[in-house]
Amino acid sequence: MDIDVLGALAVRENGTSITPTAAKPRQVLALLALHADQVVPVAALIEELWGEEPPRSARTTLQTYVLQLRALIATALEGGDGSRTPKDVLVTLPGGYMLSSDGGTSDVREFDRLAGMGYRAMDAGDFPNAARLLREALALWSGPAFADVQGGVQLDMETRRLEETRLCALDQRIEADLRLGRHRELLAELTVLASRYRTHENLHGQFMLALHRSGRRGEALSVYQRLRSTLVRELGIEPSAALRRLQRSILMTGPENPMETPESTRKRLARVG
Repeated sequence: MDIDVLGALAVRENGTSITPTAAKPRQVLALLALHADQVVPVAALIEELWGEEPPRSARTTLQTYVLQLRALIATALEGGDGSRTPKDVLVTLPGGYMLSSDGGTSDVREFDRLAGMGYRAMDAGDFPNAARLLREALALWSGPAFADVQGGVQLDMETRRLEETRLCALDQRIEADLRLGRHRELLAELTVLASRYRTHENLHGQFMLALHRSGRRGEALSVYQRLRSTLVRELGIEPSAALRRLQRSILMTGPENPMETPESTRKRLARVG
């Protein structure tokens, strides 16, 4: 089974899609696919479908959706070797259901694997490999997680969690690129990210560093002022101490020396960056 949730939902068994078009069965499959090879409790599925006020027929209706998914699985299994039945793929277990991937692919698992390797490379100071691995992990995303699924409580929570993991990987990939002296290459991307995540301090700090190292000191300081205004106006807080130190460092160092190496810049700004 091949499972993609980092964008549009796509679940394929034996190379054939088993993704339903109806909203409710689609929700059920999305939650099962995210937790493939793990039992998803009936209570979690019911909460996903109906929130805190499920109908009295909730369990019966959920069973109907499971039967609909098994019918799609049965079609996908036609012409196979007969080693798996629909009930082997979508398994009924005490207290819940489990989608068995049978060792297939999952974009979430692959993202976690690549990102984990990237983080370990960062910790080891291997910035070229860290940047490469994290870039490969992020390339698995084709849009917001479950982009075409109408989510309930459970999926909305999982979508926020997955987005946070994506942002963490993005943050570390940009940090690796900065360590490699790719500050000018990052400017266009960071311009978009700073606009999209208007209160994300670390992304703004990286934008400030990239601008400063590109000899654009005034613009770097303007990024700080815009962030500070947004934080004060929308959240009632000041920028973090680390970001304030970065601003002071840029003010004190003056315009960046175009001939200065990325490593010497990093060491000079290490206390704040």
